[in-house]
Amino acid sequence: MRRVLAAPAVVLLGLLASAAANANPQPWQLNMTRGATQTAREVHDIHMVVLWICVAIGVVVFGVMFVAMFRFRKSKGAVPATWSHSTKLEAIWTIIPILILIGSAWPATTLLIRMADTSESEMTIKVTGYQWKWRYEYVDYFGKQPGINFVSSLESQANRTRQLGSGMDPRDIKVDGQSTYLLDVDKPLVVPVGVKVRFVVTADDVIHSWWVPALGWKQDAIPGIINSAWTRVDEPGVYRGQCAELCGRDHAFMPIVVKALPKAEFEQWMTAQAPAPAPAATATTLAPTTAPQG
Repeated sequence: MRRVLAAPAVVLLGLLASAAANANPQPWQLNMTRGATQTAREVHDIHMVVLWICVAIGVVVFGVMFVAMFRFRKSKGAVPATWSHSTKLEAIWTIIPILILIGSAWPATTLLIRMADTSESEMTIKVTGYQWKWRYEYVDYFGKQPGINFVSSLESQANRTRQLGSGMDPRDIKVDGQSTYLLDVDKPLVVPVGVKVRFVVTADDVIHSWWVPALGWKQDAIPGIINSAWTRVDEPGVYRGQCAELCGRDHAFMPIVVKALPKAEFEQWMTAQAPAPAPAATATTLAPTTAPQG
């Protein structure tokens, strides 16, 4: 019996450990990922603090409820109290929740203010949502204009597999041994590690939402409105996300892939992706006219 009970526990611990070791969400993951940025880790830490506060409150409330139900039930001869209320108890269970809320709101509000502060960004990328793909425009990199502009769409094999009657197995679509069905793109967004990147996010048709869990935030892409956010990725890697807004019938087929490279490698990639300079205009040389011989 102990072995039967221990087996699921071992599997559960293995899933939690594998999820903790990877910044991307994993199948059957039971908690938020710690992510690949300082913001994501702070969000995770605040989440865990509030979670344990809720667990403690639940234990106390349900504990008192069950004690009252079983120890002071009518069948045991319990007699209801005759008092209607206690000023002291009411003050206690009013003040304590207020203190809990203030204690939880302070770090959360401080983090939200930092998350909204895009000042001192070293790079700017414009993200535009379309039905059903993303456009990335590299607006600024340390004061320079890279001129890089491309559209990122669902990877072609996954796009073929998702079609009804394709006969293709989604489980065959893997990258580095991990299933990436509907989670891979033809052109990922490439960013440098250790650089504060500002995102300006909008949409061209309907409301989308740009969301990569490892970055610790998501931002709505609304037509006619520019929203902003920022990130600083700490470790090289590939981080995946999806549109988090119901944007139409193919909403499930517009994934996001962010590839973080060391700064030197990113600059090499940026140089390779830069548009070719326009050809210089060639001057037309006219042959001199000769005077007629007379």
